[in-house]
Amino acid sequence: MARWCAGQGWPVHPLAPWQKTPAANCEQCRTERHAAGDCGCSAAGRWCHGFHAATTSAAQIDAWWTAQPRFGVGVSCGPADLVVIDVDAHAADVPDRSRLLPGISIGPEVTLTGLATGFDTLALLAALRGEPSPADDARTLRVRTPSGGLHIWYRNLDPGTRYRSSVGSSPRTALAWQVDVRSDGGYIVAPTTRTTAGIYTPVGEARQPAPLPGWLAADLARTGHVPSERAPQAVEVMPRARRAPKRAGRVLERLLEDVRACGAVPEGAGFTEKLNRAAYTAGGLIQGGHVTEAEARGQLLEAATHARPHQEQRNQSIINSALSVGAQRPFHPRGRS
Repeated sequence: MARWCAGQGWPVHPLAPWQKTPAANCEQCRTERHAAGDCGCSAAGRWCHGFHAATTSAAQIDAWWTAQPRFGVGVSCGPADLVVIDVDAHAADVPDRSRLLPGISIGPEVTLTGLATGFDTLALLAALRGEPSPADDARTLRVRTPSGGLHIWYRNLDPGTRYRSSVGSSPRTALAWQVDVRSDGGYIVAPTTRTTAGIYTPVGEARQPAPLPGWLAADLARTGHVPSERAPQAVEVMPRARRAPKRAGRVLERLLEDVRACGAVPEGAGFTEKLNRAAYTAGGLIQGGHVTEAEARGQLLEAATHARPHQEQRNQSIINSALSVGAQRPFHPRGRS
């Protein structure tokens, strides 16, 4: 499957055997903090940093999968000009109707009885546009996931327009509740890949991605998935924000060090719990006026990327969620600076 995907022009990278996450970095990349772009492992033929190492080189692919035939296959979506709609079907409490379709007000006249998963919110969005749900789009490659979700693959025919990845629970950039987007800065599990949970199984007859529908492209742009061309503006500090007391800085730094330390342990380090705790605390410090959001978010992303560089999208999701919850409880560290 790796060779087939590469033949379509889709860069691939190894996934850990029987898992949907990238194969672990080499020891040096796990212990030394550095950006993927500054790493020489890809040039040396190693698969470090997940989708950043993805390639279409037949020789490199043969070398990787000969070394470990049990590797799964991940596809780097951005360089492949792919936009994959990842529909989840997780059992979860349905949020308020104001959060189901970001930016769209769903009036009380719309009956939401039975709405339970991303399949429902995606169908609702499509219905509002007078279009069939992409989940039923037999023209394009669709892949059923072991958890009951669906990956809907589309081609971006306008490479000049880039689409950022997102998760459906994000308070900032999301298409719909329980609907993720995989494109720039993300990867997708290739069809027929087998994990401990099951096989990623193609649905229907289509084996190629169809062009991204115009209405869906418009909604992706509306929901912030197309990065702005404007130069970034300076972050405005809230008037009540003040210099972070030394104690506040120490509290957050200790938690960030716990997150960074997870980089030395590929699995079982409690990474999610530690990142969640750090981001929750940061949210409280922001609301308490001890640190700016831009500063805290930058520190959290740096620590998370150091520890788990292959799951940037998931790191962002954890941070967004915990910051939002933490902001509801302002935190004032005791003691003098």
